[in-house]
Amino acid sequence: MRPPGGEHTVNNHSANRKVLISGASIAGPALAYWLDRYGFDVTVVERASAVRGGGYAIDIRGAAREVVDRMGLLPQLREAHVDTRKLSFVDADGAPIGSVAPETVNGGAAGLDLEVRRGDLASALYAPLRHRVEFLFGDSIATLDDRADRVDVTFDSGAHRTFDLVIGTDGLHSNTRRLVFGPEDAFHRYLGHVFAGFTLANDLGLAHEGIIWNTPGRAAVLYAHEPAERVHGFLVLKREDAPVDAFRDPQAQRELVAAAFPERGWHIPALVNAMREADDLFFDVVSQIHMPTWSRGRVALAGDAAHATSFLSGQGSSVSLVGAYLLAGELAGHTDHAAAFAAYERKARPFVEWNQALAASGGTALVPGTQDLLDTRNATLRNPTNPAGAEGRAAHNGVILPDYDHAG
Repeated sequence: MRPPGGEHTVNNHSANRKVLISGASIAGPALAYWLDRYGFDVTVVERASAVRGGGYAIDIRGAAREVVDRMGLLPQLREAHVDTRKLSFVDADGAPIGSVAPETVNGGAAGLDLEVRRGDLASALYAPLRHRVEFLFGDSIATLDDRADRVDVTFDSGAHRTFDLVIGTDGLHSNTRRLVFGPEDAFHRYLGHVFAGFTLANDLGLAHEGIIWNTPGRAAVLYAHEPAERVHGFLVLKREDAPVDAFRDPQAQRELVAAAFPERGWHIPALVNAMREADDLFFDVVSQIHMPTWSRGRVALAGDAAHATSFLSGQGSSVSLVGAYLLAGELAGHTDHAAAFAAYERKARPFVEWNQALAASGGTALVPGTQDLLDTRNATLRNPTNPAGAEGRAAHNGVILPDYDHAG
């Protein structure tokens, strides 16, 4: 499969468009960076009161690494690299199965990929924009009215503004997508797993490593970036139906996850207790977004709002960075926004779908659903050959990035 892409020319005559971006996590600031570089007048609205710091580590691989290099962020992100050196797997009794380099599981490229905290990446993207781009923190879009020649926007704060284009980069549960394309149910693809993430005391003295406990359809994970007092914990379970009733009830979330992990062995009780008491609990389903088109009129979507890959793919942030780069370049290279949106989707969609497909193999490695799958996974760990490596690396590099700045 040949990656899509190629050379393209940026047209400066499109440089004065006013663009509103909803969401300031990864895709939003990346898109703002490139649009500002191409001369657009950019505003970013973000529901949170500031750029979110901290968080678990995410990977920047393949084409995404080239994007951050073109942004001049590579030295800074290398400094922030957390360098996970091994993943260890244990059985239901806590007995060791095997330890492997992360690349054996995720298909990454040792020495090239970057692994940084999500907050460190968000901060690196935000820093060069803070005095160039308007950020509206603590606010959100309430209504959108696409008037064919403009988009009239009302914010939750009551302010009214007009923009030429609106881009939703507001995540898996995108408010922008809901306002323009309708309820999430039409696009949400549940992948059969529920997870809870939180932090807890680093009683094992872990550093630069992860430990994964499994029984069929369940995983408990301890993950440490570097020597620190606290580590990240994850409890993941296979579940046929999405627990919709628990989405708005934190206590129901805790009870659902705790009931799925009754074991008294290994560190399961400590993980469950920490999950019950955590003030940083993040609960969600493992899912993807699949849409027939990512734009309508003068509104488009990017990042997880358009095509969430799920954390089982390990590619959410990387795909968001690449998509933002392509969308900005196409907007700068076309006088007609509809043509730009179409070109962005034509270049990005094959790459997105290739990386979404990685979630199937990712789920098998992290949470084997049956005893047979678990036994097969464990046998592979005892004699690692990295069969997923080539598949993952091909997907991570599965797009040719146009040189929008220098073509033509």
